[in-house]
Amino acid sequence: MSYQSGFIAIIGRPNAGKSTLMNAMLQEKVSIMSDKPNTTRNNIAGILTKADCQYVFMDTPGIHKPQQQLGRVLNKNAYTAMEDCDCIGWIVDGTQSFGTGDQHILKRIETLHKPVVLILNKIDCLPREKMMKSLLKWQTVYDFADIVPISALKTDNLEELLNVFRKYLPEGGPLFPSEMTSDHSLTFQLCEIVREKILTRTQQEIPHSVAVVLDSYQEEDEKLYLQMSIIVDKDSQKGILIGKQGAMIRAIRLDAQKEIKQKLQRPVQLELYVRVVKNWRNKADKIKEFGLDELEDDD
Repeated sequence: MSYQSGFIAIIGRPNAGKSTLMNAMLQEKVSIMSDKPNTTRNNIAGILTKADCQYVFMDTPGIHKPQQQLGRVLNKNAYTAMEDCDCIGWIVDGTQSFGTGDQHILKRIETLHKPVVLILNKIDCLPREKMMKSLLKWQTVYDFADIVPISALKTDNLEELLNVFRKYLPEGGPLFPSEMTSDHSLTFQLCEIVREKILTRTQQEIPHSVAVVLDSYQEEDEKLYLQMSIIVDKDSQKGILIGKQGAMIRAIRLDAQKEIKQKLQRPVQLELYVRVVKNWRNKADKIKEFGLDELEDDD
């Protein structure tokens, strides 16, 4: 029996449900999630290994109209995943109609000549009649290889989606060891946990202005000591993140420390410091330094 393996780029507009879908298919939290646009900034591989095939899903940043250099980098990350994959999974919010953001994605898709599976998400929020209307409408947009209605949140119809993706995986051995579920380092994952807690607890411009870097990682008597810096681009944001009498930063620290402890199954002591790097989202060197542009500059 032949083995199949390949890359599937999960793309879409911000907040379409890309990270929720990938975590649901892997039955493991590989990508952080929040209701804030552009929660995902890096291309993150989620690796699902079965007896006779290996799916490598690439969770990508939401494709959007960029306001800063950071936004342009995030779009570039998503476009690169689309170019390098075997199959594109375009996830759309079934409760919203086709818009200018989708038109922008469609233009990019049309240049690639790859199988595109349209994933109509959030069907749990739609009456059957509206879902059928939405499906018919999307069928007129592009000649999709397949269209699969799902609910990433309720994990509805995900097995069918896997069966569909499998049709487009090339023959070949596994691309990653079977025990791997992500291609990103532990350092990256720990920083992302902290950033997720910031996204959950803050509003307005704060979520978009934040980067998290690991300053120190020390093990001592089974206990892990972590120091991280939270980078913001304005002095006013530093004050908001620290909060009145340090209440906000303490809440973020405790939330993150609890999840890291559960993830690593060991005692953890986390310290967080807030640093201001003015206008860092428009500085290519800072974007790279904070690990958000992993690609070579070619454009």
